[in-house]
Amino acid sequence: MISATSDVQVDTPEVRVTRWRLAPGSATGHHIHEMDYVIVPVTAGEMTIVAPNGERSKAQLGVGQSYFRKAGVEHDVRNETASEIVFLEVELKP
Repeated sequence: MISATSDVQVDTPEVRVTRWRLAPGSATGHHIHEMDYVIVPVTAGEMTIVAPNGERSKAQLGVGQSYFRKAGVEHDVRNETASEIVFLEVELKP
């Protein structure tokens, strides 16, 4: 898989906002979220989430349909569709 691209747009003592772009066939790579975070989809689409044990699940994204997760989430995020996926990740610093 090719690597997804990211662009940090805001980085303050309180928050970090990163725009992620996942081209078809790309992935973020395995990672652990060290902070609570909110995902704000910019495009609609379907992401494949791969857990550390290899278990796979699908996550549907709706434009502007945000969701929150606590720190500690561990996964790889993949785009196995034919369309680009774009979302903002808002990390809440402690």
